[in-house]
Amino acid sequence: MFSGIVEQLGKIQKIERQGSNINFTIKAPMASELKIDQSVSHDGVCLTVVWVDNTNLLYKVTAIDETLNRTCLKNWIEGYEVNLERSISANGRFDGHIVQGHVDQTGIVTKIEELDGSWKYFIEYDQSKGNITVEKGSISVNGVSLTVVDSKKNLFSVAIIPYTYENTNFHNFKVGTIVNLEFDIIGKYIKKILEEYEIIK
Repeated sequence: MFSGIVEQLGKIQKIERQGSNINFTIKAPMASELKIDQSVSHDGVCLTVVWVDNTNLLYKVTAIDETLNRTCLKNWIEGYEVNLERSISANGRFDGHIVQGHVDQTGIVTKIEELDGSWKYFIEYDQSKGNITVEKGSISVNGVSLTVVDSKKNLFSVAIIPYTYENTNFHNFKVGTIVNLEFDIIGKYIKKILEEYEIIK
């Protein structure tokens, strides 16, 4: 489990296809502390470390076909900056919200407003998949825990402070950028319960 508080940026060094899977080799400072079989969030996707070179700050993760089809990882290229977060430690502070690392679907950045000291991003998504947002609710965008500002049927917006802009890959976003979305787990459970209640009633 994760909190949506990005620890650092990594950079894709190598991409290797292996059958329907893709292996990504990533360079990041946290690689000096990683171990094989650890879980790390990559743009909001929980992936397992399968190889590590602690000395050269490199490690490798594998994305299977299901992950590639559901997320934006299939669009990654060498040199791409990726948001990284290790799983929450039992004695750590919970600064964001519950992020499972299980991306629900992708969205597309449709508009970016540069405000006086902050940025506002508008993101559109396919509502037919049954996901929803609520104003002031939580949303994970590329693994970043954010608060929804505007909420519409297939569109929402989030506002970014300078620290988040500089220390995540949000500074690389453009209109048309595809992003990973994980909707609030509590909201998903409530929606499911209400749907079941309506069926029973």
